[in-house]
Amino acid sequence: MKLLVRHQTVYRYAASAGRVAMRLKLMPVDTPAQKVLEWQVSINDEPLTCFRPNSYGEREAIWIRHDRLDNAVIVAEGLVETRESHGVVGHLRNSVDPRYFLRDTRLTRASDGIAALARDLPPQDGPLATLHALSAAVSDAVQYRAGVTTSETTAAESFALGAGVCQDHAQVFIAAARTIGVPARYVSGYLLAGDGDALHETHGWAEAYVPSLGWIGFDPSNRVCVTERYLRVASGLDADEAAPIRGSVTVAGDIWIDADVRIAQAEDGVEERQLQKQQQQSTPPPGSAG
Repeated sequence: MKLLVRHQTVYRYAASAGRVAMRLKLMPVDTPAQKVLEWQVSINDEPLTCFRPNSYGEREAIWIRHDRLDNAVIVAEGLVETRESHGVVGHLRNSVDPRYFLRDTRLTRASDGIAALARDLPPQDGPLATLHALSAAVSDAVQYRAGVTTSETTAAESFALGAGVCQDHAQVFIAAARTIGVPARYVSGYLLAGDGDALHETHGWAEAYVPSLGWIGFDPSNRVCVTERYLRVASGLDADEAAPIRGSVTVAGDIWIDADVRIAQAEDGVEERQLQKQQQQSTPPPGSAG
């Protein structure tokens, strides 16, 4: 399957920013489950060419501006061919031992309840079956409900609430997997929705490590292992580390952020300029909160 993506993020500053620094993880790389055919990232129409490999085998860039800036329009777009691998991403090229992803973070520290969920799983036939059972248990314990959590909500908090979105499902799964000795990490990327639905935002899921197979993607929000409809971009110990854009700005006044993702199957005949037109029509005017 060929996936065509256009991911646009617009930052507007009520007063011109004096300094802007951003870390960008917007450049997908080839894996056994995907091949990048075309991809570029630009800021204010200027191509960004400073992406470098990191220790995870992915690519990231640092962008800094010291002059006055009224807005920043970040666009990541391209074409990626994916294949069905039943969730198996495999042994990716990187310099990080999988055991590194047993580390807790503030967002993924397991509560007593999350640890009990993992420990109390019925006996399974091997580690892969255990992870499938864990993903289903997380889906049952945390109902999908938008608007009840934020990017700062921890796995323990969303588990106690019993509700959340894809970030929460993934981080609860990660926290639970680590308590039973399975390395797990957060993945950010894109999902081509089915049945005519449109998802205009990035998606998040989890990967767990099984030595005989490598990394395997689990999406508790959709109760599946990742499929060819998923496009993997970046990973990290938690959602914050795997975020597509993180940064700081020196500015007096409000900041408005509007992010939008358009994704289509290339064979559908949807061209990049059509995705661009859709985003331009849906982007709020300056001064409206995103």
